[in-house]
Amino acid sequence: MKRAGPGRRVRPCHHRKAREAGSDRRAVMRLIRQPARTLALLALAAGSGSSAGPAVGETLVRFEVRGDAIPASLTGKPGEAARGRRIVIDREVGNCLICHSVPEPQERFQGDLGPPLSGVGRRLSAGQIRLRLVDQTRLNAATIMPAYYRTGELRRVAERYAGKPVLTAAEVEDVVAYLATLRD
Repeated sequence: MKRAGPGRRVRPCHHRKAREAGSDRRAVMRLIRQPARTLALLALAAGSGSSAGPAVGETLVRFEVRGDAIPASLTGKPGEAARGRRIVIDREVGNCLICHSVPEPQERFQGDLGPPLSGVGRRLSAGQIRLRLVDQTRLNAATIMPAYYRTGELRRVAERYAGKPVLTAAEVEDVVAYLATLRD
């Protein structure tokens, strides 16, 4: 025991190193307390650092929203689930694990801010998943989930990302294909 003045004892903190090192969850919780900054940082985190970077020069594909879904593929063909899985777990491309957990036990430090993605393919159709990836604000204006396939009406976007979606249409379809496989 350490002494904190005459006659007072202070218990040593066995978690001191953990506190000093910080944790992903604590960092995210600090961001949540700053909502205006949170969305901008999450959007940047979702696209920053990837080897390919954001979808440079890609023209956004027109799509039709029906109810709470985008029923048609953005590319006209289904995505590839294996590529979608890589995007979801890659912390520099999709960065989904900052907020969500997935049934990939080998992936450490999964988020718990957003809903778990286990069983999302059972709960939602491919079209519903697609709309949530493209622009969740169409369903929930107060969401902190970044719009992965939108370029307009965004605030505080770094100049190098301005006018570019976080994911390409093909990458959105790959993620939709992967998430649709998560049925348990």
